Amino acid sequence: MADPSTYRPKPGSIPTRPGVYRFRDKDGRVVYVGKAKNLRARLSSYFQDIGGLHQRTATMVTTAASVEWTVVETEVEALQLEYSWIKEYDPRFNVKYRDDKSYPWLAVTLNEEFPRVMVGRGAKKKGVKYFGPYSHAWAIRDTVDLLLRVFPMRSCSNGVFKRSEHIGRPCLLGYIDKCAAPCVGKVDVVEHREIAEDFCDFLGGKTDAFVKRVEREMYAASEVQDYEKAARLRDDLGALNKALEKQAVVFGDGTDADVIALVEDPLEVAVQIFHVRAGRIRGQRGWVADRVADLDTAGLVGEFLLQLYAGEDGDGIPREILVPVLPEDVGIFEQLLSEARGSRVSVRVPQRGDKKNLQETVAQNAAQSLALHKTKRASDLTARNQALEEIQKALDLPTAPLRIECYDISNLQGTEVVASMVVFEDGLARKSEYRRFLIKGVEGQNDVASMHEVITRRFRRMLDERLDTPDLDGPMLVDPETGRAKKFSYVPGLVVVDGGPPQVAAAQRALDELGIDDVPVCGLAKRLEEVWLPADPDPVIMARSSEGLYLLQRIRDEAHRFAINHHRSRRSKSMVESLLDDVPGLGEVRRKTLIRYFGSLKKLRAATAEEIAEVPGIGPATAAAIVGAVAQQSDSGKTVTVNTATGEVTEG
Repeated sequence: MADPSTYRPKPGSIPTRPGVYRFRDKDGRVVYVGKAKNLRARLSSYFQDIGGLHQRTATMVTTAASVEWTVVETEVEALQLEYSWIKEYDPRFNVKYRDDKSYPWLAVTLNEEFPRVMVGRGAKKKGVKYFGPYSHAWAIRDTVDLLLRVFPMRSCSNGVFKRSEHIGRPCLLGYIDKCAAPCVGKVDVVEHREIAEDFCDFLGGKTDAFVKRVEREMYAASEVQDYEKAARLRDDLGALNKALEKQAVVFGDGTDADVIALVEDPLEVAVQIFHVRAGRIRGQRGWVADRVADLDTAGLVGEFLLQLYAGEDGDGIPREILVPVLPEDVGIFEQLLSEARGSRVSVRVPQRGDKKNLQETVAQNAAQSLALHKTKRASDLTARNQALEEIQKALDLPTAPLRIECYDISNLQGTEVVASMVVFEDGLARKSEYRRFLIKGVEGQNDVASMHEVITRRFRRMLDERLDTPDLDGPMLVDPETGRAKKFSYVPGLVVVDGGPPQVAAAQRALDELGIDDVPVCGLAKRLEEVWLPADPDPVIMARSSEGLYLLQRIRDEAHRFAINHHRSRRSKSMVESLLDDVPGLGEVRRKTLIRYFGSLKKLRAATAEEIAEVPGIGPATAAAIVGAVAQQSDSGKTVTVNTATGEVTEG
């Protein structure tokens, strides 16, 4: 790990003008690219005390070994140069959005003499008109098959086209009137291009004019008794309407917008975008990215806009971009996008109405996409095996840790201290093995002493169960009466604690005091995502993208979630108990009965006197007193009077 002070630029050597900067590692590889209005102010923020930096920023500056910058004239130029460098160097600490799947586009090759409609994937090509993206390639083929009745443009490959041109005979589509057959000269270059442009206009949202034109031609053919032509036009009209039905109308004012939403967690961010053209949803895309940079939501939105629209021009950029949070320097983004489009582009946050509702729908899709991504990653057997092997190698374990236990402490200023134990077996959560602990022997807020206590209790229980069944041996003990594994009988392959060296040392000391020397211990510190081993002065650094680190992070976050939920439950029950202390005639036993019956203060507040009186041991008078106590606590500014005879509650 490099010391940032060794390559910090001299004071005053950094200009105060706009520009773009690059951090390089010891091998000269670019690891991060950023832009700034004021280079001196931005770069100085990276060279403060490491302890004051965000964990991801600290990792980046300690990975880098040098920094360089380029001055530009305007912030728009800085934005353009930043994108160019990100595309050129692919820096590991810049957020790189990747598709959660490969989405196909409907492409029209207007750059060819006879334009062709086809399914397109991958990078966009100049001179090709794109529509979508679509969820599936078959959806594109269905749409094209419907529209070729009305717009009989070429859809064959270059090989088929040249073959038909050579033999002077069209393919099947030419015979069934789903292609104008330019290969054999039925239409010339100008006529075929007009068909292709009409096809693009229809898909681009100019639908009403085509529908009305077909209707007029159908009625005109009927009036002159050309019923065969009228029937064909009727079928064409049906095809147009069917194609329109496939595209949901969301805005009646012909809105041209991209609606963007994102959902984030400490490790990854999922982005979804709905492409709305002429008020209709034309396509949808989704991305998932690792959070390797220290960016807030506004920064993530800015990075996404930069990667999505840089290199686009014309209709590829909509008039309106709806985002959940405005990016930093939103005016610069609007200026850059407006220049690329050739007309005004607005970036804003919808506040109400249909646009706000649609963005909420997009956000729901993003949440589902992130959940599905995590599920796929967790359920991937190959990835789980790779993760366990990486952990074994990084921690120098004798075998892969098939059972991992993780412990976390939760408290509120030293009160209601609880601990959680979560279990992952073969890389998957084993929720039936989760355990909760109430810390009893620790005064105040002392996570180290609490960790020592919980590890001691858990493994002392394991030793006690082994003493109860001395004839049995192995990684787990089975109760001979029930045939089930005993509660704490399993020996973990790895113990993970949430914290750094102090927590790791406390856990190891607890095991040493119990005489256990075959259970490895490590800690995962949140600040820099470093893995700490007992008595090791330096942390184990695992690659940010490694499956092993991802598994350890998931286990740590699950232990934290489980501990927090337990702590909140304890606090809620404590609040109920303190609230009911002064209720006359309500002793400790009936208080606990009441807590078990309702489960939370929220449910108790919502209960009526009659519902409370249904609790065993609670009479009408006591129930009325409880209602009064709850009401008084809810609104301490009012006087609550309870008539214990009638149960009536009045406020004054």
